[in-house]
Amino acid sequence: MGRNFPLAGLLRLRELQESKAAGELAAANNALRGGHTSIRKVQEAAGNTAQYPVDGATMLAVAASRASTSSMLVELTTLVASLNENAIAAGQEHQRARSEVKALEKLSEKHSMELRIEDLGREQALLDDLGSAGSRGRNS
Repeated sequence: MGRNFPLAGLLRLRELQESKAAGELAAANNALRGGHTSIRKVQEAAGNTAQYPVDGATMLAVAASRASTSSMLVELTTLVASLNENAIAAGQEHQRARSEVKALEKLSEKHSMELRIEDLGREQALLDDLGSAGSRGRNS
């Protein structure tokens, strides 16, 4: 058996893919948080409008502002729903990539264990040879 793990290159590639997927998940979650923050800011801004318009022009301006804000909230809500779907997909991709890394890591650990068993077997054979040579030398 070779001393190096034969799938080491593939393991490294899978680790890079997992790292990339983790970065994409972080970016998707960050964008989702930004979308929620935008919605909250628009809602807060909508709540800060004048409650008692003094004339018709002001009343029309407030009505137009609220209609615009309402439209903006609908668009932001749609955007946040899309960002949420992206975050879910990124999470699933990260989980898949992580699973592939874990599978290869288990194979690598098994390979290391087999190498260790081989080494111990050789060491035991050497000790047995030394022991038997020593006993033959004393018996002669």
